[in-house]
Amino acid sequence: MVSLTPPQNPPRWDHTPEEVVRLMKDAITKYKSVSDEVAALPSIECNFNTARLADAEARFDVVAEPLTFYQNVAMSKELRDSSTQAEQLQRDFGVEESMRLDVFQAKIAAEKNLHETGAFEELTSEQQRLVKKMVLDGKRAGLALPEEDRTQLMALQKELSQVVVEFMRNFNEEDGHVTFTRDELEGVPEDVTSGYTKRAEGDKEVYDVTFKTPDIFPVFRFAVSPTTRQKAYDAHESRLAINVPLLERALDLRRRIASVLGYKTWADYVTEVKMVKTGDFAQTFVDDLEAKLRPVGIKEREILLALKKDEHEKHGFPFDGEFYIWDYRKAFFRWLHRYYDRLLVEKTLSLDDSVVKEYFPVSVVIPTILSIYQNLLGVKFVEITGEKKDVWHPEVQQYAVWERDANDDPAFVGYCYLDLFPRTAKYSHAAVWGLLPGYDFPSGDRHYPLTAMVANLAKPTPERPALMRHDDVTTFFHEMGHVFHGLLSRTQYSRFHGTAVARDFVEAPSQMLENWCWERKVLEKMSSHYENQVPLSPDLIEKIIQSRYVNVGLFYLRQLFFAKFDLKVHTDTEPTDYTKLWTEMRERISLVKSGEPKPGQGSFGHIVGGYDAGYYGYTYSLVFAADMYRTVFKRDPLDPMLGQLYRSKILLPGGSRDEMDFLGRPPNSEAFLDEIFGSSKSGANANL
Repeated sequence: MVSLTPPQNPPRWDHTPEEVVRLMKDAITKYKSVSDEVAALPSIECNFNTARLADAEARFDVVAEPLTFYQNVAMSKELRDSSTQAEQLQRDFGVEESMRLDVFQAKIAAEKNLHETGAFEELTSEQQRLVKKMVLDGKRAGLALPEEDRTQLMALQKELSQVVVEFMRNFNEEDGHVTFTRDELEGVPEDVTSGYTKRAEGDKEVYDVTFKTPDIFPVFRFAVSPTTRQKAYDAHESRLAINVPLLERALDLRRRIASVLGYKTWADYVTEVKMVKTGDFAQTFVDDLEAKLRPVGIKEREILLALKKDEHEKHGFPFDGEFYIWDYRKAFFRWLHRYYDRLLVEKTLSLDDSVVKEYFPVSVVIPTILSIYQNLLGVKFVEITGEKKDVWHPEVQQYAVWERDANDDPAFVGYCYLDLFPRTAKYSHAAVWGLLPGYDFPSGDRHYPLTAMVANLAKPTPERPALMRHDDVTTFFHEMGHVFHGLLSRTQYSRFHGTAVARDFVEAPSQMLENWCWERKVLEKMSSHYENQVPLSPDLIEKIIQSRYVNVGLFYLRQLFFAKFDLKVHTDTEPTDYTKLWTEMRERISLVKSGEPKPGQGSFGHIVGGYDAGYYGYTYSLVFAADMYRTVFKRDPLDPMLGQLYRSKILLPGGSRDEMDFLGRPPNSEAFLDEIFGSSKSGANANL
């Protein structure tokens, strides 16, 4: 292989806590100086060069994003705290910058001059979009309002940013656990319990089960005792009760901000720049889908309730005729089955999840998935090792990404980091951060992107290597979709790079890629039993595929509970008892009983972390995902020609054009509804 040297060095990861704060302050000073220069321009001199604000924003993000990322992954509490402090500085500055009337007036003057001189028509479509978005930013920030309102807005926005930072810090640093005896953990596989912390409590040996996904989810999935599952549920649901007053404060601040800006609700403010455009449209979407899914969910619940009755009789447990959340605590992704879900799959399909995961050792699956993506999208990953490796933790894998046939600098794509295993105080779920954007410098040179995936796969045990459940495999495939959206986008401006698309579209590319994990030849390709290296048998593959839609109605009803709770709290004009609301809405929409109300809303990180009045987007974007997959990729999901089509039509534009353009037509919900209801209708042909 040709020895390749990236034209851009990766960031360093050896900052001290003091450096993190100092560098953020320096970046703010530099950004502010550019804003001051633009604000000082006479109106007549304002033109497209005012867009150097976009370059200043990009340079600021290049410094700021890695610094604020430390709070999610750093081992040192001091470094995490300084990262959180840096984020607060970033947020406060962002509020101040968004409220600068003088800069907004320069943008307005530039737009006016561009149109009056005819120069606007000479701009590229992305440049025109930049002008429109920069002006819209100011209007949405309230800069067309009187000074008194602007001052109030700035104070409210700063307080809101502080609340958000504190909520997410609690979310990231949650380190609680729930304790069980070995008898209480009956049914939980030995390769899971062997990883729990054991200690003596009086004359008993007990196991501390953390709320990290690899620890707590097997209890929901396998524990035979309903009392154990309820205890696990109650503890897990209450683990972030500390966030309840913070969420209440955030919702109050959002109501007040929306009112000052002249919007009926916060949902209307948020959705204005999304595909749905209004809170009412989002509400109509979720109401309509709930009506279609409810009869399906009721039938699925009846089947599960009969299974529960038989199970309780077999074990001598009392049966009260109810179906509880700890019987069916469906997870975020639809392939994560819980206790009776799992029993139904095992009973009807003879599919044992613990057997399936033996075919997915981490050491095989991750390289194979990377290989699939590399072949599909025409790139190659070159791992950085030895003295050149620079990461925030020794377990992190660092890659330089190149075009597949690269032999020189222009073929460099960017950097990718994989942080895959759990540790103390690390972000506890799976997510991707775009730490560096891709964009063009004014000189014409290119700044290359960096994406980082953070996950929490199970670690090896003394008896077995690290193994992945099929749902882990699908999660990884999904998150890699975000990675490549960040790597293969190619926009002129950083604000349109990668996943900087409408929030109700951002999941669609990754959701579409989940489909690969249910294709026969893909499952065969990435499976290899950890003992004898044989792939999954055709019979097992068929059972996995059939298990995909087990209780899909109940799954989507649970998703709609989250979406409808999110919309309700952002459309209500008065506060309420949110713990009571959380419980009542879940029981009514999800069709499961909850027991005593628990403050689960305190762990609803999406509602604070960027998906406020936007959780509906997970389901809304599935319409796009199902349509894109069936109309183009279903016929041969591993075809590199189709991979290049996906790359050029979906990934490359980022947010530089309207999301409705991705399909070349409005999305068709037929494929999505067919998927939910199990229809075998063939899809219509369409071109991307």
